[in-house]
Amino acid sequence: MRILFMGNPEFAVASLKKIHEAGYNIVAVVTGADKPAGRGLKMQYSPVKEYALLHGLKVLQPEKLKDPAFIQALIQLQPDLGVVIAFRMLPELVWQLPRLGTVNLHSSLLPQYRGAAPINWAIINGEKETGLTTFFLKQEIDTGNIIFNETITIDDDETAGSLHDRMKKIGADLMLKTLNAINEGDFPELPQPHYKSLRYAPKIYKPDCKLDFNQDIDLVYNKIRGLSPYPSAFTLIDGRVFKIYMASKEAIVHNNIPGTFIKEKNALKVAVINGYIHFLEVQIEGKKRMGINEFLNGHGELFK
Repeated sequence: MRILFMGNPEFAVASLKKIHEAGYNIVAVVTGADKPAGRGLKMQYSPVKEYALLHGLKVLQPEKLKDPAFIQALIQLQPDLGVVIAFRMLPELVWQLPRLGTVNLHSSLLPQYRGAAPINWAIINGEKETGLTTFFLKQEIDTGNIIFNETITIDDDETAGSLHDRMKKIGADLMLKTLNAINEGDFPELPQPHYKSLRYAPKIYKPDCKLDFNQDIDLVYNKIRGLSPYPSAFTLIDGRVFKIYMASKEAIVHNNIPGTFIKEKNALKVAVINGYIHFLEVQIEGKKRMGINEFLNGHGELFK
């Protein structure tokens, strides 16, 4: 098959690499525009573009997906199948253009957690399992017919970062399985099941990341895990943003007011409704991420 691959981040690279190494004919890779980054504002490529250039794959970076020149370029490529992973919403004329349609890899067990941040929200909501789904695109986001899915257990101390790294590898295998089945013309295609209640995974903004210590200990702990390492949960200390990347929880009855910080030798915790959150890896605004011992050595005066 002639494959048109569309994606941006490292999560998509795992599948691109798996497909490429399996010998599929990737006629082009579509990815986002280069962006200035760092102190020198040097132009930075997406991870997908970096992989494509390293392996001599054709790269397309349209500013607008409905650009007539871009559409004409796709027509000339004559793709049999589109593969999109962690890219952006595609216009119908793009996802319908490949002869066999376009498949997507989504980081949840659809129809649950449709949206931009399924890995984060599954942990934030305290789920014990999640999964990956390959499906054919249709106009409504994340609603197309399912090809394959795979269930994944979420560990009690798992962060969004560690789950992401596990899922990108499992997802790459699932995507290759999907392409092999389509290539052989023997694959399931089932409508998504109907549930009475659905949980969604909308894009996460900065206000969503602020912690509320007047909540149940599990709600606070899961939010820290679900936002680590990015975009990261935070609170304010002395007017400065204080990010929490790693923490542990202690469920215990106490008399401290929720939100009270308690410094004990080389440890720091905060009171919540029914226990304490112990900080393990943190970052104060303007400084690097560090373990709690190193942080308290330099900033312990904030908690006297």
